[in-house]
Amino acid sequence: MVILIAAVALVVIAGGLTWVLASNHTGTAAASVQSHPAKSAPPLHVLSVTPAASAHDVNGAGPITVKYSSPLAANSPMPTFSPAMKGTWAPVMTKVKGKGTKSEATSTMVFTPASGFKPHAKVTITIPAGPDGVRSTAGGLLSTEVTSKFYTGEYSTLRLQQLLAQLGYLPLTWTPSSGTAPSATDAQAQLSAAYSAPAGTFRWHSGYPSTLHHLWVTGSNNMIDVGAIRAFESVEGMTMDGVAGPSVWKHLLSAVAAGKDNPHGYSYAIASKGSPEYLTIWHDGHVVLHTLANTGGEGTPTANGTYPVYEKLPFQIMKGTNPDGSHYADPVENVSYFNGGDALHYFPRGSYGWPQSLGCVELPLGPSAVSYRYMTYGSLVTVSPY
Repeated sequence: MVILIAAVALVVIAGGLTWVLASNHTGTAAASVQSHPAKSAPPLHVLSVTPAASAHDVNGAGPITVKYSSPLAANSPMPTFSPAMKGTWAPVMTKVKGKGTKSEATSTMVFTPASGFKPHAKVTITIPAGPDGVRSTAGGLLSTEVTSKFYTGEYSTLRLQQLLAQLGYLPLTWTPSSGTAPSATDAQAQLSAAYSAPAGTFRWHSGYPSTLHHLWVTGSNNMIDVGAIRAFESVEGMTMDGVAGPSVWKHLLSAVAAGKDNPHGYSYAIASKGSPEYLTIWHDGHVVLHTLANTGGEGTPTANGTYPVYEKLPFQIMKGTNPDGSHYADPVENVSYFNGGDALHYFPRGSYGWPQSLGCVELPLGPSAVSYRYMTYGSLVTVSPY
């Protein structure tokens, strides 16, 4: 037997066994079996990433899920994103059987973005490996870095229509199905709905003519949308192009959150080339003007179709060239341009109701003032051959 004595421990080696006699605070020795080196923790594996690799048309505000082979340690680093995105990672919890209301973390982690990725974005998720990478509760490491890419979709035209209707920029009301409408002040929920529109129904405001109804297509771009977007851009002080780009969506979601409704109401006009010719304007479902008018004469016809008002001037010297090659410079009032050089405006004539203009829709002075008041930016003008 060999006995080795140290200051605080007595090691006895006998018959191939090792014992430790360690001194305690009172000086009494206590025996314990020496700990064997811990076994290596099993390596960590990534079982799945959702959205799947190379997925397209992904909801950029939706959750991102990573499933591992084991639960992650509380101090484990988390995956990163390119482009960078703020948000929170949290484990999916499951109820422990026989433990009452107690729950424990599973091996699935879910990322909830603080806002959302932009439309048409390529998003890369990187899961770090090695000593500085993700680790399991048992200390297991990921041996190789994992990357996965997905592509976000575009904002929904249907959702655009829902929001424009909600703010009063359309001649329709949208009613969400029970429990489907996101909170107006929940930015993340609103962004998620921008990618995936909630269920609901549109209902026409009463009083508008069938000509306007025929322009509408639920869930698809149409001229009513273009006019409404221009009207919204005008109210927000934006450049009016009638296109719902990123800036329009940003302002639109802010307006919804603030309850900032359309201050002008909804107007629509028909310039009829019947005999006699008339201009009729509807505002919020009611006829507010029905007056004789002049459209373009021979050689300078007013183009048929539907167009949004894009420029308004209370007074202008309108200049151009007559069909005979001579030039004109005419003072006009209450001008609302809707298609190139064609506008609704006052022009003095001996009579109205037949084609005699150079392409514009000419009105008597009093009716032109009513037209100018109601035909705000984005209001649609239909030039009808009937």
